[in-house]
Amino acid sequence: MTASPASRYTLRPVKAADRAPIGEILRATGAFSDEEVTVALELVDSAAARPDHDYTIRVLETPEGRVVGYTCYGRTPFTGSTFDLYWIAVHPENHGDGSARRLMAEAERDIAARAGRRILVETASKPSYARTRRFYESIGYVEVARIPDFYAPGDDRITYWKRW
Repeated sequence: MTASPASRYTLRPVKAADRAPIGEILRATGAFSDEEVTVALELVDSAAARPDHDYTIRVLETPEGRVVGYTCYGRTPFTGSTFDLYWIAVHPENHGDGSARRLMAEAERDIAARAGRRILVETASKPSYARTRRFYESIGYVEVARIPDFYAPGDDRITYWKRW
């Protein structure tokens, strides 16, 4: 079996210089609203400024230093072993190269090392998110909740989880 291109990429903590490439990735996906991009970048700023921040942000970059994706996750407040995945985004040029799988696998390993036993992921039901939902399901996440019309009429909030 041939290793995916993403296996050669480096995973590292976020730094302030990652703000612009992460913003570009978020916009390039076409999946996030301007408001969502603003919030995501505020978290990047906070995490880059304070490594002890409540949110863990990891960046995946090529050997040439190009940022191709990132994850943002953290312990769910008031729980002992539940974590939320807040963001995952991979540049469309890297869709299908294993980057998203690598980011999720590394987040899961880190969460398990912190005594985490489950991860929750929220996503939308709109048709443009079908690929996202298939991705989560393909790596073992199970739909456990759905709130109708949460984001907009006809766009439900779907919660997936994975536990070990």
